[in-house]
Amino acid sequence: MTAPHFVIRVECYAGYRGEQEPQRFWLGERPVEVAEILDRWLAPEHRYFKIRGNDAAICILRHDTQADLWELALFEGRPG
Repeated sequence: MTAPHFVIRVECYAGYRGEQEPQRFWLGERPVEVAEILDRWLAPEHRYFKIRGNDAAICILRHDTQADLWELALFEGRPG
């Protein structure tokens, strides 16, 4: 059984190639700054970003490119 994904709000900026990259996202009312993008990969309908937040948590953010919807696919860390 796969874990559910949680829809999140993400603020982006254009990366060096003009592609949108996450800069900040919100867990409920709490903003999390993207301290580092550790990895990124493409699937046919999604883009994935493995990030380290300014709270030291590791997350995978999934972007549905057709619906322009962001989801939190993985969270590893201590909620703060």
